[in-house]
Amino acid sequence: MTHKLLLIDGMALLFRHFYATSVHKNFMRNTEGTPTNGTQGFVRHVYSAIRDIEPTHVAVCWDMGKATFRNDMFDGYKQNRPEPPEELMPQFDHVQHISESLGFLNIGVENYEADDVIGTLTHAFSESPDHEVYVITGDRDLLQCVSDNVFVWLIKKGFTEYSKYDRARFELEYDLQPPQLIDVKAFMGDTADGYPGVKGIGEKTAIKLIQQYGSVEEVIANISQLTAGQQKKIQQDMNNLRLSKQLATIELNVPLSVDTLFEQMAHHVELNHVLAVLDQHELFVSKRFIENL
Repeated sequence: MTHKLLLIDGMALLFRHFYATSVHKNFMRNTEGTPTNGTQGFVRHVYSAIRDIEPTHVAVCWDMGKATFRNDMFDGYKQNRPEPPEELMPQFDHVQHISESLGFLNIGVENYEADDVIGTLTHAFSESPDHEVYVITGDRDLLQCVSDNVFVWLIKKGFTEYSKYDRARFELEYDLQPPQLIDVKAFMGDTADGYPGVKGIGEKTAIKLIQQYGSVEEVIANISQLTAGQQKKIQQDMNNLRLSKQLATIELNVPLSVDTLFEQMAHHVELNHVLAVLDQHELFVSKRFIENL
């Protein structure tokens, strides 16, 4: 029997749907005045994905605070991001409580990002040919985890529009293997995450270098073959290049009891329970949406 495992980047969904509705000041406050717009978007998105994928197992992966091991490596990591709006703050705990109440397994590990948890689980679960792993996220970094049975769906618009990647699409688009995205990111850096890469080398040049040489290490080993301008840029930013590769690499060995988690991820739809939870927490928009799915 093929098991379909759905791994959801919880914060990606929460942020996406908070900002999609907050632009119109539609915070969907409950009777206590607490905003629920991000939470309601999260719920609707998750159940839309379950309808589309029909998973046998589901887990929602979460960041556990701002600081991770990457901040120990580089002080500036993700330090350029503004504080979340006050209407979003109470929804961080609320959405995880709702997720658990609905029967989903929440997974988060201190000192690691949700990407690392997802990467570790995809790496472990995809070793079985009987597993198909689907990842829903807004983070292109997770494309490095794509394989023959790992599929990454990047959220685009609404609850059902994705940019869907399997190995064939990734190879066609980049002419690289998915793990080589790490080397591309090492050169180009990541302004959203706040790490530098090599100044003056953008995505197109980074991709060409990795297509030709295969890795950061091989580019460095063959640096004399590069143009004078490329040599100068890389030599000036050599430390940043090596550091950026470390920062871009998703950790595949987060300390998790994978076999136990697999059992806990088993998913069974109990519609009456779902509707009761949504009713209890005044998530009426989500309730109506799911009733009509």
